[in-house]
Amino acid sequence: MSTKQMKITGFGGQGIILTGMLIGKAASIYENKYATLIQSFGPEARGGACQAQVIVADDPILYPYVRECDILISLSQESYTTYVPSLKEDGVLIYEENLVIPGKLPKGVKSFSVPSTAIAEDLGRKIVANIVALGFFTAVTGIVSPEAMKKAVQATVPKGTTELNLRAFDKGFEHHKNGK
Repeated sequence: MSTKQMKITGFGGQGIILTGMLIGKAASIYENKYATLIQSFGPEARGGACQAQVIVADDPILYPYVRECDILISLSQESYTTYVPSLKEDGVLIYEENLVIPGKLPKGVKSFSVPSTAIAEDLGRKIVANIVALGFFTAVTGIVSPEAMKKAVQATVPKGTTELNLRAFDKGFEHHKNGK
């Protein structure tokens, strides 16, 4: 793997920062890799533009900011439009298929869509759409094992929501594995 630079993007309230934190936690604590997390969100927070920059590496990370995205996760149209230029050629785009209409992509980009909000609604709680996307990301990229990611979810989500979040993770993971 060596080093993977990624941005998780959307709007405040979608769990963007939590998703970045879970990726970093799974990599660093449960797989003994190195990880950094930088977060930013607009002044209006809920509903405003939001991003988490995550770097996962086998070796120490000397600069914590993402220069070029290997992976872009986009859960809103505004975030897609804003951050797709940072996706490098031969990168990976994962997007919420019911909220994002992708345009022209850099050369060689592999694009994957997931209806994370619809899947979360089927589970009874729209709020876990980010965890559905996290499961999908885990299946698509293989950067972190599903076991490590599930441990991070269990250790991080609010008490009483663990079972729901793990079901959401599994649904997102299965959505990619089933070729949907």
